[in-house]
Amino acid sequence: MDRSNRYKIFNDPVHGFISVPKGLILRLIDHPSVQRLRRIRQLGLGYLVFPAAEHSRFSHALGALELAQRVLANLKEKNTTISDKEHEATLIAILLHDIGHGPLSHTLEHNLIQDFNHEMMSLAIMRELNKEFDGALDMAIAIFTNQYKKKFLHQLISSQLDLDRLDYLRRDSFFTGVSEGAVGINRILKTMRVFKGNIVIEKKGIYAVENYIISRRLMYMQVYLHKTVLSADALLRNIFKRVRHLIDTKVELPFVSESLKYFLVEQPSAKKRLTKKMISNYSQLDDHDIFVSIKIWANHNDKALSDLCNRFLNRVLFRTSFFDKAPNEAIKEEVRTKTKAALKKAGLPYGDEYLQYYYSFDQSYTEAYQYKNESIWILDDERAVEFSKAADTKNIIALTVPVVKHYCVHLKEIDI
Repeated sequence: MDRSNRYKIFNDPVHGFISVPKGLILRLIDHPSVQRLRRIRQLGLGYLVFPAAEHSRFSHALGALELAQRVLANLKEKNTTISDKEHEATLIAILLHDIGHGPLSHTLEHNLIQDFNHEMMSLAIMRELNKEFDGALDMAIAIFTNQYKKKFLHQLISSQLDLDRLDYLRRDSFFTGVSEGAVGINRILKTMRVFKGNIVIEKKGIYAVENYIISRRLMYMQVYLHKTVLSADALLRNIFKRVRHLIDTKVELPFVSESLKYFLVEQPSAKKRLTKKMISNYSQLDDHDIFVSIKIWANHNDKALSDLCNRFLNRVLFRTSFFDKAPNEAIKEEVRTKTKAALKKAGLPYGDEYLQYYYSFDQSYTEAYQYKNESIWILDDERAVEFSKAADTKNIIALTVPVVKHYCVHLKEIDI
């Protein structure tokens, strides 16, 4: 049979041509829940710093799917038993692993639903899809939740060296132009094998893994936790904080999206469970709901909301100042006093109610390799050795130390 009749081809700038088998996987790709990912930026507000970083969660999902096809083929070549059904289920699990992301990916993850993370929604949507597809996703869900007997299949989707991370590091490096994030994906995939039921890396792949961990640290420092990205995230969250305050005080606000209105007005919590109403409304949200709303609110008669929205639209962002240690009360009071003076000078509201939207203290956290919780294993003479002990570069253990940075996001008009 002609191969072109059995596969749909996607042209990806990162991995080249991606062949997707027709059938269940392609039907899932064409489903509205997956197509929604085209309208969600992979890097949230990263495009405000890196102009080409407009790529979507959809392209990342396809990229991870392609890497899964490569590694499964490689594992089969090394005599790992993977049935056709397990093969398809693993591809489905990696395709849908990020289906629960909301608008602008991580930026608003904890703002729309309380006590929530996107993995909860991914699983909820997968279960809804499973009903729609008459149980065809049973095994994929078992693999995704680590309930399937072959644990190495879950490790391909979620671990310290999974296909999700391998794709997003290479993809984000490509679209931001930050070359330090480039990872030797093919060598890592080719040196993966199953040993005693777990994914390990053959010793010849150890330098590619070392590069992967270093690249991950550098991408967090230069991209994901870039000072301007932190500033933009804080501004957007303050916009939503102000909107919620206005709603609570019965101020009229225009909404173009009933789904966004639901989350801002109802302020639902996932502490007990995700309800059908939450899942349904969440599945309707994407970046456009946020951007169109901000354009409308920029003309609202509430001066604080209008000012914050116009700052966002015109990229008049706050400044980010870092501290060597957690700022004390004297520093916080100094920032508050200077912010009040700057707002007064600019003719903006400067009472206690308004100050909270123009500065915030926070901290960033990153850990390139969490070896104490979930290790990467190197196969050396038929025994698995934890990566930091197997690496030639002895100071690789330094990359396991968490990096915590205290910072303040504030008006550019004031100095700290």
